[in-house]
Amino acid sequence: MTNSPDMTESLLRLIQAEYLEMPGLQLTREQMQRLWTLETHVCEALLDALVATKFLRKTPREAYVLDRTRQL
Repeated sequence: MTNSPDMTESLLRLIQAEYLEMPGLQLTREQMQRLWTLETHVCEALLDALVATKFLRKTPREAYVLDRTRQL
């Protein structure tokens, strides 16, 4: 998979849409990689961006969930 800025934005929007559609969604990095067919480094970069913007947060069980403290 190429990691162009356009592709990155598309993937970020896809992940955000999935989490907004299913607010209780809890996925580990490995599950996200399988679900969206992502390479490890791409998935990690996307997760870093989503956590940095407080869209997602990482739970003690290593799952990523919607960050309820974010501003809507």
